[in-house]
Amino acid sequence: MILTIAVQNLKRGGLFDKDGHGEDRWPLLAKRLADADPDLVLLQEAEGWAEAGHRQLVRAEQDLGMDGLIAPSRSGRGTALLYRRETLGRRIAWNTDHAAEETHHGFGVAGFTVPGLPAPLAVTSVHLTPYSADRAVAEADFAASRTYRHGPYCILGGDINYPPAAGPDPAWDRMRPYNRSSRTLLTDPALHPTTAPVPDRRVAWKLAANGLTDTAWHLYRQTGDEHLLRRTGNDDRIDQLWVSAPLAPAVLSYTLLDTPPDASDHHGLAVALDTDRINTTQAWTYA
Repeated sequence: MILTIAVQNLKRGGLFDKDGHGEDRWPLLAKRLADADPDLVLLQEAEGWAEAGHRQLVRAEQDLGMDGLIAPSRSGRGTALLYRRETLGRRIAWNTDHAAEETHHGFGVAGFTVPGLPAPLAVTSVHLTPYSADRAVAEADFAASRTYRHGPYCILGGDINYPPAAGPDPAWDRMRPYNRSSRTLLTDPALHPTTAPVPDRRVAWKLAANGLTDTAWHLYRQTGDEHLLRRTGNDDRIDQLWVSAPLAPAVLSYTLLDTPPDASDHHGLAVALDTDRINTTQAWTYA
């Protein structure tokens, strides 16, 4: 079975501009996502989606023909997940335990029964805090651990907010001072006034330390196609999709979603997996 997973930061729910004024960009976002024809959609900044009886979530479900879940969030700009029941069946789990208390934006882990897998497929949409790399490292570790609660078959993706584990440097000339502060290694500016900034890649390294694989980098190493490393945000490839080791052989393709161009301030991405290629030889249970 081929599964397509899309990741998209909505930019304030697709309902507001950067100053909080009403701005309905959902039709543009819906077109971007529908064109990718996904089976799973991992959303970030789902601001306003739980209000008025989950009106925007229901709107998205109807427009995309999918079922939706919203995770609790301290920030009010939490994550959401959409899934196609015709492909994945009914969810067998939706776990948000402690996520809203332990992370700035919150998250949830959905579980699905996939033919051929001896344990559930776990899927997590994350949005790591942009305010501190140290806290983001801890959030990444916590989210990865929670995702593994169903076993070794995991998908974790979203707005990681920090540089990938490897690849080109950010576009320093476009990086805002507050992002430079969070996304670079701290040095003494008085001692090194002319030293070039160094990307702080610890968040991605923590995900890799959890046995997860960055799908774009995985395919780049196989193909050398630099289009796979295109930036998703203003200055870096901060939106990423990671899979656990058994799923790495199943990664077929990675596509940047950048049309319509005004849908969001983040490009989206879509990754296709062939579930028949998932390695099931070393199944284990969480202890």
